[in-house]
Amino acid sequence: MSEHDANARFLRESIVEPTSIARARAHAVELGAAPISAAVGSQIAVLAAATGARSIVEIGTGAGVSGLWLLRGAPQAVLTSIDNEPEHLAAARQAFADARIPATKARFITGRAADVLPRMNEASYDIVLVDADAENVIDYVEHGLRLVRMGGMVLVPRILAGGRVADPVQRDEVTSAYRSLVQETQESSAVLATVSPAGEGLLQLISVEAD
Repeated sequence: MSEHDANARFLRESIVEPTSIARARAHAVELGAAPISAAVGSQIAVLAAATGARSIVEIGTGAGVSGLWLLRGAPQAVLTSIDNEPEHLAAARQAFADARIPATKARFITGRAADVLPRMNEASYDIVLVDADAENVIDYVEHGLRLVRMGGMVLVPRILAGGRVADPVQRDEVTSAYRSLVQETQESSAVLATVSPAGEGLLQLISVEAD
């Protein structure tokens, strides 16, 4: 086993997922909702806590898994969750109820993110999590950067696309979009960008004033 594989295994096995999130994950898997990993979930919880987030948007519910992690880090926040799958949203509502998240802490919007995001207020959110429609990830990140306040964060899990992004031979549309997103944000003066390799990978962008 390589050092990288050993580190990844250790991190994966060391994370203790709260019972409410573990239950939501099991339900999400049953629905085929593909929730974020616990490794990524623990990261976004820390980032939500570190930023003192009070207003969060997630694109794609993961049947409640990502939202529960975000609110674990920022229990004072209000979460807006957007998904075009009513069944996934219903599962998220139930997961939040089971975790005793007050109804006032979450609002759920059924619809295509491409239709919903343009109607949301600019510079009004602390965090935007982009976890839906990988083929539209660049558009969603652009919306996210418009929606977050200065110093706010846009988070993109699955950015490594199962190792395909690092393989130059892989040229499919989704892999190319993720690869372009990493490269373009690293070169941009409008954001600070970094990628965590833990779990399925997490691109972290902070909106800053352009030079």
